[in-house]
Amino acid sequence: MKNITAKIVLTSVLFTSSATVLAADKWKQETMDAWLDGKAETTLLLNANLNSFDINTDVENKVVTLTGSVNNTVEKDLAEELIIGLKGIESVNNELTVLDQESSNKHSTLDALTDTKVSTVVKTKLLMNSDVSGSDIDVDAKKGVVTLTGHVESDIERDLAIAIASNANDVSKVVDKLSIVE
Repeated sequence: MKNITAKIVLTSVLFTSSATVLAADKWKQETMDAWLDGKAETTLLLNANLNSFDINTDVENKVVTLTGSVNNTVEKDLAEELIIGLKGIESVNNELTVLDQESSNKHSTLDALTDTKVSTVVKTKLLMNSDVSGSDIDVDAKKGVVTLTGHVESDIERDLAIAIASNANDVSKVVDKLSIVE
């Protein structure tokens, strides 16, 4: 009976000791994860290029999981790089959703192509017209607004350059920054 009691006591002591050690280890890990989560949240908050309120972090065993949404893939990659660079982080599961920017990107690409086309057409028309010193005029187009800068020899040449630019397709306005050089 003494043997059985001793074995029960020994088993109870070992079990209690193991449970205490496991609880202490779990507490340390949970504390470390909470600290790393705070570091990750702060890092995202302090970055001016990200909206940290749309990004959630969760840390388990030094692995950060990013959820939420960002505007584009550059922001998604930036968030991941910022977090993986933190001391103590072992890896990042980047589950951020990229909002549909495809239509916006297509629109901005189309705008840029249209601006380039307008600039080229206006510049070519100015160069081809023998009554305008087109080589002395710079043409810049942004969203249908053409800006002419440079030098012309007279008011009539200025008016002709403005008319040529105004008559080009996709031009909504012409900004005159031409100066007369006699």
